[in-house]
Amino acid sequence: MRKLFLALAIFTCLVCNAQKTIAEKFADTIDENELKAMLYVYASDYFGGRETGERGQKIAVDFLKDYYINQGIAPATGTEDYFQKMQLTIKEKVINTENVVAIILGSEIPNEYIVISAHLDHIGTRNGEVNNGADDDGSGTVAILEIAEAFNMAVKNGHGPKRSIVFLHVTGEEKGLLGSNYYTNNPLYPLEETVANLNIDMIGRLDPKRENKDPNYIYLIGSDRLSHELHEISEDMNTKYTQLKLDYIFNRVEDPNRFYYRSDHYNFAKNNIPVIFYFNGTHEDYHRPGDTPDKINYAILEKRTKLIFHTAWELANRNERIKLNVKL
Repeated sequence: MRKLFLALAIFTCLVCNAQKTIAEKFADTIDENELKAMLYVYASDYFGGRETGERGQKIAVDFLKDYYINQGIAPATGTEDYFQKMQLTIKEKVINTENVVAIILGSEIPNEYIVISAHLDHIGTRNGEVNNGADDDGSGTVAILEIAEAFNMAVKNGHGPKRSIVFLHVTGEEKGLLGSNYYTNNPLYPLEETVANLNIDMIGRLDPKRENKDPNYIYLIGSDRLSHELHEISEDMNTKYTQLKLDYIFNRVEDPNRFYYRSDHYNFAKNNIPVIFYFNGTHEDYHRPGDTPDKINYAILEKRTKLIFHTAWELANRNERIKLNVKL
């Protein structure tokens, strides 16, 4: 009898594995332990809060560059070894800083681009205390790194995306979306060929103000503003793979928080590029020293990251690029 149960268990396992889609196989490489290990480094005191132009931000961009080098993922065209350098004027002071940009070229339609973005900076040190920014936006940063690794493994196994995937880590978000504004004013790849921007800004925590305390949710903002097709794809990918509660409360035009205008996706949306902003909501440690990696829910961070990966995978591999809404 035991042998029969064992045989049935092995058969069931083989059937389950056989039924997994190609996308699922690579999504499964996105792992909460890897996210945790990277975030404990990226949001450590050594990075000094990653304030734009300061020493900690320079450590951060080197960390990101080294990651892409180690993965064998190429720097974006037009960068200086992954760095899109810029000068920003912040409070009448000229700051030298940089976005970090890598790319996996598409196998069939390389001149169309899916941009996955997160901001690499935070607010630095205040009153002698480091603001580590584990959620804001360390969570988005490490999510991109895991997504990049998953796509790169797909390439190595002969399943590279049809369209190109751009991994964009922007600087100066906390100073007014400055790095993403610089990118869209000085695009490394044509904006008219940018299919969509998936922007990740705070996806590792829970919103204490949310009435439903189930952690299995994510706020989505902007998914239907410019392309209902993008919205439908996002919904379909979630239904098929991750089964998160997709909450659109902050997507309302009348939302008093105006989150649609407050993260880096907005600079793409202004250029008529469909966007999704992935967000967990604010919390008591927002822009405070308490935003540390020990408070991240790594299981839900993994699940949210997988949703973004699946959405990017579908956008990159479908036959036709998504269409903009018809203006009435």
